[in-house]
Amino acid sequence: MRLDHKKFLVFFRFPENMLVLVEKLTKREERGGKIIEAKKIGGAVLYGTLTIFLIAVVASVVFSLMLRFTELTEGSISLFVTIISFLALFIGGFMSGGKGKMKGWMLGGSTGLIYTLVVFLFQYLGYDSLFSMEQLVYHGCYIVTAMMGGILGVNLSGGPSSKSS
Repeated sequence: MRLDHKKFLVFFRFPENMLVLVEKLTKREERGGKIIEAKKIGGAVLYGTLTIFLIAVVASVVFSLMLRFTELTEGSISLFVTIISFLALFIGGFMSGGKGKMKGWMLGGSTGLIYTLVVFLFQYLGYDSLFSMEQLVYHGCYIVTAMMGGILGVNLSGGPSSKSS
């Protein structure tokens, strides 16, 4: 017995945007179960996260060389470190949104969330300390910044491609 998915959706009364999502997944499952979007989204988030960490490594090397060979102190470059951090998260969100070409807020937010999770795990497992309230505020702002980058990345990349299968 085949269940009509429209009756199923109306019976459970999902919100309007959920109807579209479940309807699309059901149609894809009927075509053979090839759901490629999850792979595309995962790849885009991974691409954005790797971009963030690449920028962080390069900035760390530059700042450490500046601290070593000049008279600068850590306190004098803290503002620049913060600016580079926000810029790295924005660029990472932008890259993930541009690569995913849809749902930029979700791609950017996921990229920022994974970055925050990696930093949290590194701090918790390596230094045995949780985030302070100041760090929680920073990482919340990092996630929002990555979301904005993701939204801009989708819009500047041209949005979803309209290829016919």
